[in-house]
Amino acid sequence: MLDTILAGDCVDNLKALPDASVDLVFADPPYNLQLGGDLSRPDNSRVDGVDNDWDQFESFKVYDEFSRAWLTEARRVLKPDGAIWVIGSYHNIFRLGAALQDLGYWMLNDIIWVKSNPMPNFRGTRFTNAHETLIWAAKDRKSKPLFNYTAMKAGNEDVQMRSDWQFPLCTGEERLKGEDGKKTHPTQKPEALLHRILMATTRPGDVVLDPFFGTGTTGAVAKTLGRHFIGLERDPSYIEAATRRIADIRPVEKRDAAPMPSPRAAPRVPFNQVVEAGMIRPGTMLYCSKRKYAARVKADGTLAVPSQFAKSVEVDQGSIHKIGAAVQKAAACNGWTFWHVETDKGLKPIDMFREQIRRAGK
Repeated sequence: MLDTILAGDCVDNLKALPDASVDLVFADPPYNLQLGGDLSRPDNSRVDGVDNDWDQFESFKVYDEFSRAWLTEARRVLKPDGAIWVIGSYHNIFRLGAALQDLGYWMLNDIIWVKSNPMPNFRGTRFTNAHETLIWAAKDRKSKPLFNYTAMKAGNEDVQMRSDWQFPLCTGEERLKGEDGKKTHPTQKPEALLHRILMATTRPGDVVLDPFFGTGTTGAVAKTLGRHFIGLERDPSYIEAATRRIADIRPVEKRDAAPMPSPRAAPRVPFNQVVEAGMIRPGTMLYCSKRKYAARVKADGTLAVPSQFAKSVEVDQGSIHKIGAAVQKAAACNGWTFWHVETDKGLKPIDMFREQIRRAGK
């Protein structure tokens, strides 16, 4: 079922999927807007709002039952460390949030999508609705969902990615339209929004499920980034538009689609491997960046505190981490970044040798 669109009711199609078969769910469910009457602009032209049958529910009770049905099945098909993204407006997101918690999902973040070009409030009776809310939740409290933190920070000018994201509404050439010039789907999401979600919480080859596939934004971005998708959609016209759209997508190279790896995921390199490789000779003195502390490299890859300072520490020989903590009288220390070696260009952190070994092993 990978990279296909399954036609029909989303709950029925979800029940046909195997347990624990999906890495991520992105859901853009009906908002149940409860719109009453036509909405006009100041020039009396009609606003093309969401008045489709699929957004109509008899009551909040019916909407809640529908939401819990698909959320239950979505949780079943998620892998143990899988996660879900759900987007909505003030009309439905709070009901969806309660359902997620009641069903055992574990909340991770709520993200505010700030629209840089929101639709005005034409009647002038409320604040302009300029944002939507996304909920990111893990399958359960024990899950360890993927988060490409390092990639998100590096791509954001080395600043932590915040929970308020600014993107424009889907407009221009990206907006799918029929032969009559009208929008194919009233709530088509911008590809930029899905790009960030998939880059933040998936890796190449992961399976992304979209129970409300619409015109295929999730599938288009997934294919571009080398992820697999499964789309569920009941409207034949949306399926046709999504199929054409995705067929034209050319994926980026796998090496360019992979997020920047986290240092925590890098292969472990023990310090004695640096000594064994001859990168640092036994007897070499290491210093902290300000030369306040020093230690001598031993042939076995441990460090020894110089005798004149040995009485001032609890441990005078040990790993680069233990001795780094001992000289500072700290609870812990990352010896790779704390200790430096003298070079012809001044002090350099010994971490550079670890990176050389990692690159050589690739």
